[in-house]
Amino acid sequence: MTNSHFQLNGIQQIGIGVSDLEMAWKWYRKAFGMDVPVFQDKAEAVLMKKYTGDRVHSRHAVLAMNMQGGGGFEIWQFTSRTPSSQPPQIRFGDLGIFAAKIRTRNISESLAWLKAEGAQILTPPSLQPDGKARFFVEDPFQNVFEVRECDSWFSENNHPLGGVLGVCIGVSDLEKAKKLYSEVLGFDQVKFEEANEIEDWSGKKIPVKRVLLSMKGNNPGAFGALLCQAQIELVQVVDQTPKRLFENRYWGDLGFIHCCLDVNGMDGLKAMAQSIGYPFTVDSQESFDMGKAAGRFCYLEDSDGTLIEMVETHKVPILEKLNWFLDLRKRNPRKNLPGFMVKMLALNRVRD
Repeated sequence: MTNSHFQLNGIQQIGIGVSDLEMAWKWYRKAFGMDVPVFQDKAEAVLMKKYTGDRVHSRHAVLAMNMQGGGGFEIWQFTSRTPSSQPPQIRFGDLGIFAAKIRTRNISESLAWLKAEGAQILTPPSLQPDGKARFFVEDPFQNVFEVRECDSWFSENNHPLGGVLGVCIGVSDLEKAKKLYSEVLGFDQVKFEEANEIEDWSGKKIPVKRVLLSMKGNNPGAFGALLCQAQIELVQVVDQTPKRLFENRYWGDLGFIHCCLDVNGMDGLKAMAQSIGYPFTVDSQESFDMGKAAGRFCYLEDSDGTLIEMVETHKVPILEKLNWFLDLRKRNPRKNLPGFMVKMLALNRVRD
């Protein structure tokens, strides 16, 4: 999505709070192909005090990508405290990011692969109103993933799964949530909208209202082609009170801590969000170092407190071994990087 003041280039990553980064990343490398690190950093999360009990906490984080296309995983571990656990039995429609969407070309192959890797299969494949099939799985760390058929890709390798397609977000007011995600954050294409009963992974049928929103695709931005088309599914549970996944917990605790969008023109986006009642709650203002990468990062909350991060990338390592970094501030923000240059990120791949 572009306008005269800012542009949204896709979902850059989802943040996943874990208790053991090395163990979690090893599993995600094998199971989801998230084996190309963009940065790895140990530092204090100084600007996130609002969401960490008004104290500065230390953390270890890595941003890893699947080079077939889609967003990455920002795997995040507190090093100054023991993270609190997720609520037991996460349910479809719980408030917050209750599942991450992963893209696949082949549903049956992906299901067999994840089962062999130790994921718990929560549902069988089912056809959705947009004509695409999906199923849900749970990783060894209690995080739920929706594996969904997708036609938007950057490249192809031998892994059965691609990167992040999007997220499923539980909301208390669907119409109010749609205003933020479609009018400000760029998810302005309605793939389907319905009010129906959904059978969740416990086998129980629950009445919901839901809408699947998508970005247009053909993303602008340096890494827009790699990030591919993105989706957000908003779900409102009807006649029940879903639990808040991060109630009385810190950002960085176990679970999906945020959804991060890649942007250009942060000041314009900030003004737009403010104008409809969604002020930025965190803003690094100037360039912020993230290990070998740098950029400006900001956060806002949706109407239920779900955190959306926005990152305007300034510097990124293309080939760290040769100390080759790219300053994105010196190029046209609407143009994609040449494909061969983006594919060189794979030279940083971690092999097990």
